[in-house]
Amino acid sequence: MGHLLRLAKSSDAPTCSAIVNSWIDNTKWMPRIHPPDLIAQMIKDGIPNREFWVIGDPVVGYLSFNVEAQQIMGLYISHPGIGLGKALLDQVKLGKSYIKLWSHSPNTAAHRFYLREGFKIHGNEKIGSDGIKEICFEWVRKI
Repeated sequence: MGHLLRLAKSSDAPTCSAIVNSWIDNTKWMPRIHPPDLIAQMIKDGIPNREFWVIGDPVVGYLSFNVEAQQIMGLYISHPGIGLGKALLDQVKLGKSYIKLWSHSPNTAAHRFYLREGFKIHGNEKIGSDGIKEICFEWVRKI
């Protein structure tokens, strides 16, 4: 693909939060629960505690992975549909046999992406902290 893929630094937090905030502002069904500066702080706090990958120079997307929970906490791309999310997902799959994630129920484009990338709907549902129903997806490495 030719896009720079690297582990994030704390200094990447403002760019990563701008991607999330733009997504929130442009997604009709997504309420704004946290102000933009709090999202930036949450991302900055998460970077040293997660396997946190960024793509692009300048950064145009990121994937935050909680190693202990084996869970993707966030995957956001400024320009979806051109392979950036796949590159991040392929990177985080390396060396892993299981990954789970929760995706907002209305986010059908993300669901198509995860299904295409080998995830299966686990069947669990919950209401997320933002009040929106979420669906659990799981990926298991084929042996």
